[in-house]
Amino acid sequence: VQLVESGGGLVQPGGSLRLSCAASGFTFTTYRMSWYREAPAKERELVAAITTGGNKNYADSVKGRFTISRDNVKNTVYLQMNNLKPADTAVYYCYVRLGSVDYWGQGTQVTVSS
Repeated sequence: VQLVESGGGLVQPGGSLRLSCAASGFTFTTYRMSWYREAPAKERELVAAITTGGNKNYADSVKGRFTISRDNVKNTVYLQMNNLKPADTAVYYCYVRLGSVDYWGQGTQVTVSS
C-alpha cells in the first residue's frame, strides 16, 4: 500500500491550495479515504473524509472552506482548501484503514503566512 501526497506549500492568508493523494496497492474504490493534519504541539486531527459512495464529512473548523473529492479512475483523493488561515498550518496526511491496519502517507507541509 502506498499513499503519496503532493500539493503543499507556502500560501498567504486567504489563499488556496489543492492537495492530492495518489493511492496504490489496494482496491481504491472500496475504501473510505481521509485527510488528517498535525500542527506543531497538537494532536493529529481528522480534517475530512469521503466514503466509497461519495458521502463527505468535515471538521467544524474547515466546513465551508475545504472540499474533499476522489477520482476512482486515477485512484486519487483531493483536498481543495480555500480561504486558508494561519491556523490551517500543519502537515497534512492521507489515510486509509484496511481491515485492522492503518496506512498513512508521508505528509505534505502546508504553511499559511504573510
